[in-house]
Amino acid sequence: MAAAVTVLAAVRGAAETDVVLALGAPGAGITVTRRCGDVVELLAAASAGAGAVAVLSGDLPGLDRETVARLHAAGVRSVALDDAHAADRLRALGIDVVLSGGAARAADVLVAAVREAALGSGAAAGDERQDLEEPGSDTAPEQPSGRGRVVAVWGPVGAPGRTTIATELAAELAGLARRGATGRARTARAAAGTPAPTGPVLLVDADTYGSSLALRLGLLDDAPGIAAACRAARQGTLDAAALARQSPLAAPRLRVLTGITRAARWPEVPASGLEVVLETAREVAAWTVVDTAATIEADEVLMYDTHAPQRNAATLAALAAADDVVVVGTADPLGIQRLVRALEELREAPVAVPTPAVVVVNRVRPAAVGRQPEAAVRDAMARYAGLHDLVLVPEDAPALDAALLAGRTLAEHAPGSAARASVAEVAARLRVAVPEPVATVA
Repeated sequence: MAAAVTVLAAVRGAAETDVVLALGAPGAGITVTRRCGDVVELLAAASAGAGAVAVLSGDLPGLDRETVARLHAAGVRSVALDDAHAADRLRALGIDVVLSGGAARAADVLVAAVREAALGSGAAAGDERQDLEEPGSDTAPEQPSGRGRVVAVWGPVGAPGRTTIATELAAELAGLARRGATGRARTARAAAGTPAPTGPVLLVDADTYGSSLALRLGLLDDAPGIAAACRAARQGTLDAAALARQSPLAAPRLRVLTGITRAARWPEVPASGLEVVLETAREVAAWTVVDTAATIEADEVLMYDTHAPQRNAATLAALAAADDVVVVGTADPLGIQRLVRALEELREAPVAVPTPAVVVVNRVRPAAVGRQPEAAVRDAMARYAGLHDLVLVPEDAPALDAALLAGRTLAEHAPGSAARASVAEVAARLRVAVPEPVATVA
């Protein structure tokens, strides 16, 4: 005889008694092990292993994406009872099975839903979940209109130019000032055999240590878009239109999701929220370029409370979500050493990170590495990192300083810059991975 499915019930109001009686009916094969009064008690019971499935009210106070993630981490599936027609929001939170309307009150349907969740089929079987909803309900999630790519720009400590490369890369992918492209940029684009980019580009400031994209592009930074987007994601209310509203246009076809204004606000950008933001970004833009912080150590190694917010969660989430990773280092003896170590650190990251699509060595100049700086940098990276394929960005302080002063990108302010030509080569390499344009939400 199969063991009974253990259930944690967190249902509000008079419906709780009906739910408990339905689940505990003879022959149901279900045992309600704990009746929880709130989210705190529910999470405590889940962490203690008191149940395999949580049956909860869709309007349970404190229910957000972080709560569902912690249930899943404890091995507990979730069934939500929705009487307020908020099924889409509940699915966005990661709920495994949603019972809507009359289905939420039918005892046999509830028992079937709990068994389904216990078998682990609810999270992956979207059609089966819809079968459990009230017939005729208009709650099935729509398919995304496009599948954009996410590019994470990362590098070691020491200000190697992550923000500069991320900004200029986004500008190139957006096709800003294409008429002003240098001969080198046109050659790189032609060699890659790639068409002109289509659709908007979203530039995301996920650096929770030193956010600077808003200032870099002359935008107001008093209301960080990324914090608002993550908050909406945790509440299950973030969609493509909402993300677009939080991402103002900084230039034609280039949207910017600004970062937190102070480093102390890093808990406002949790992994659970940023993951949803980046997934939603695929519907908003053909390309999403994420500027990240340098540190990627996992905080749980350093602290006892593994459920506490993680200081480096935003960077780790961005790297894990990325289709392509661009690694940036600086062309000086210290910067090269840090870059070599960073590549090894990235391979040992606590999350699965794609192999870097492009490694960029920034600020290549004779003053730092001697005569023939490009050859010296390539020789050093080949010798110490076994890496022969690099993109070298020459030092071009006058053009970059002028663009910074104007709050514009090189593509807009100094299209003939040698540094811009090198970044155009990075963009051309990334475009090779997308053979056809991606449909997006304007």
